[in-house]
Amino acid sequence: MFQRILIANRGEIALRVIRACKELGIETVAVFSEGDRGAHYLSLADDAFCIGPAAASESYLQIKRIISACEVSGAQAIHPGYGFLSENAHFAEVCKECRITFIGPSHEAMSRLGDKVTARSAAMEAKVPTVPGTEGLVTDDKAALKTAKQIGYPILIKATAGGGGKGMRVARDESELVSGLKQAAQEAEKAFKNAGVYMEKYVENPRHVEVQFIADTHGNVVHLWERDCSMQRKHQKLIEESPSPNLPQAVREKMCEAAVRLAKAAHYTNAGTCEFIVDKDNNFYFIEVNARIQVEHPVTELVTDTDLIQAQIRVAAGEELPWKQKDIECRGHAMEIRINAEDPDNDFRGCPGTITKLRLPGGPGVRIDSHVYEGYRIPPYYDSMIGKLIVHRPTRAAAIATMLRALDEFVIEGVKTTIPLAKRMLRDANFVAGNVHTKYVEQTLLAK
Repeated sequence: MFQRILIANRGEIALRVIRACKELGIETVAVFSEGDRGAHYLSLADDAFCIGPAAASESYLQIKRIISACEVSGAQAIHPGYGFLSENAHFAEVCKECRITFIGPSHEAMSRLGDKVTARSAAMEAKVPTVPGTEGLVTDDKAALKTAKQIGYPILIKATAGGGGKGMRVARDESELVSGLKQAAQEAEKAFKNAGVYMEKYVENPRHVEVQFIADTHGNVVHLWERDCSMQRKHQKLIEESPSPNLPQAVREKMCEAAVRLAKAAHYTNAGTCEFIVDKDNNFYFIEVNARIQVEHPVTELVTDTDLIQAQIRVAAGEELPWKQKDIECRGHAMEIRINAEDPDNDFRGCPGTITKLRLPGGPGVRIDSHVYEGYRIPPYYDSMIGKLIVHRPTRAAAIATMLRALDEFVIEGVKTTIPLAKRMLRDANFVAGNVHTKYVEQTLLAK
């Protein structure tokens, strides 16, 4: 087992990893930018190193500075968290070359599944259902128009790199396809330094369901059931829950089995998530693999009574998984709300600033994952998420009731947050009935 782990991230996930390491008796090394100097969670680490200015491009994305901090601190491994360098295959490769353990998949597996086009090909080889589309990147308009005619409109144009909805366009006719390909490529180049795009048949109003899995270095792969992330805005998730409401058990099991099959075929190790869309007839189709731990991992931890961060660390240290598939049951219902420092009434404008008052909820079934405190200054340089409120109750109805109660107790003053929108979503009749899709929030709740 490692004696020291460096955490190449910030905020909530850095604190989460510190806590997991402490329980395993492992020392931690935090890195921080000038924008995060003085954050309370840094004092919980055994060492902390400043790696640059506030801008992520000059700090959290600087591979050389992170490796240097790791070597100077004597850490044997790096946990990348989510975002930043967590899915950067080059970073994972550099870690290996420097004899530092990267707590995540190998750079080879990340390369196979991190790029959406190669991941799609791998899924097809593993007989995982995929949406009809191009087998490779779109290289010219003429070929794209021919393929679109064969598939049928509407067409979804997607960037092969990155995520979060960047480099995505829906084309409903030939003119929209030509302009959309150009726009998506330009956006992808700007966001990911990779202009590659491909096409798929656009599935109208699908649900977004993802399967959490983890694999060790001894050939064992297990899934930890699924999460439903259909409540989202512009491809950014707002509510995540498990199990997925109204999903037939047979479909659920086939989807989870497909995720395990793909992970095995790709020789994947450590934690990952296989994402699917589900149409109105409960047909599911592979979207992509997130080769890292995800923001919503606590949902899975609560329904399966596991610690995924500790499992990641143990697997990276060469240990076998502590569970067989038959050991992993899904108990009760868990739900997570992301608390963002944004103004939902003003086009979700980011709201950096100082938290002047903070009162956190508690009580049975309530968990808070957050690094903020009263007096904390939310920096303007990073993602607007300042915490996650997670509940776990015997039934979905009870989970919704507990979540609403907890949100009523949750007080954050000094900045605008998404808490009022969260209450609206939870009280919506269609959400309560489980009858939503990925465009529901934008088309219904935000259109009012």
